[in-house]
Amino acid sequence: MSDIQLNDPQTLYRRWEDSQWNPFSIDLDRDREQWEAMAEEDRALIYWALSSLMVAEERITTKFSGLVGAHCSEEEATFLSTQQVDEARHMQFYARFRDEVIASPEVIAAHVARAREQVSDAFRHIFDDELVAAHEKLLAAPGDLATKVRFVTIYHLILESTLGLTSFRFITGYLEEQELLTGFVDGYSKIHHDETRHIGYGVWFLRETVREHPEQADTVRQTLRDLLPSVAEALGGAGDEGPDLERLGVGTDEVRQFALDGLTRRLGIIGVPIETL
Repeated sequence: MSDIQLNDPQTLYRRWEDSQWNPFSIDLDRDREQWEAMAEEDRALIYWALSSLMVAEERITTKFSGLVGAHCSEEEATFLSTQQVDEARHMQFYARFRDEVIASPEVIAAHVARAREQVSDAFRHIFDDELVAAHEKLLAAPGDLATKVRFVTIYHLILESTLGLTSFRFITGYLEEQELLTGFVDGYSKIHHDETRHIGYGVWFLRETVREHPEQADTVRQTLRDLLPSVAEALGGAGDEGPDLERLGVGTDEVRQFALDGLTRRLGIIGVPIETL
C-alpha cells in the first residue's frame, strides 16, 4: 500500500482551482419546507448532526493558520492556503443553513455557542482541547517536525478522515434514503469533495515524512494512542441525553467499524500499520 501514488501539493492546488463552489448559491427552498414538516425525532437527529459539524468546522477553520506557517515549500504553502479558504467556506454554508432553514439569522459565534451545547464531552475534548493545544504548539514552534506531524495526524487523519468521512457516510446516506434536505446534502457533498482533497495532503505529508524521518512514525502512533479512545466515544453519539441515532439505520458498532477500516487503509499507505499502535 505504501507504493500507492499520491498527489503532491502542487497537483492538489490545481485541482482546487477546478473545484470552486459558492455556499450561497445552493437552493435551500425545499429544505425550509421539509424542515417545518419533519417529525420531531428527525429534526432532533439532524440538529444534533449539524451542531457537531458546526462546532467542528469553526474549530478547524480558526485553528489552522499555524500549519500554513509551518510549510516546507512554496507549493505546500499555496495548497494549505486554499484549504483555509475551503474551511471558511464550509463554515459559511453551515451558518447559512442555520440562518435560513433552522433558526433566525445570527452571527456565526452565536450559532457555534448553541451548537456546542449539543455535542458530547468526548467531542469537545478532541476539538476544544487536543486540536487547540496542538495548534498553539505549532504556532510557537513552526519548524519543529514532530509538532507538525502531531498536528497533521490530529487534523487530517483523525478529524477530517476518521470522524469527518464517517459522519458524511451515514448522515447523507440517511437523508438520501429518506429524500430529505436535498440542499443540505448538495452542500455537504461539496464539502466532502473538498475534504477528500485535504485528506490527500495529510496522507501525502505523513507518508513522505515517515519515509524521510522514520522516527516520526512514533509521533503518529503516540498521537493516535492519545486520541482514539475519545474518537471511539465520540462516534457513539451524544450519550443518553442525545438523539436516537438508531434512526440512521445503523448501530454504533457499524459506525465505529467503518471509521476503523478507513483509518487502517490510510495508515497502511502512510507506512504506519495499525497493528503497530
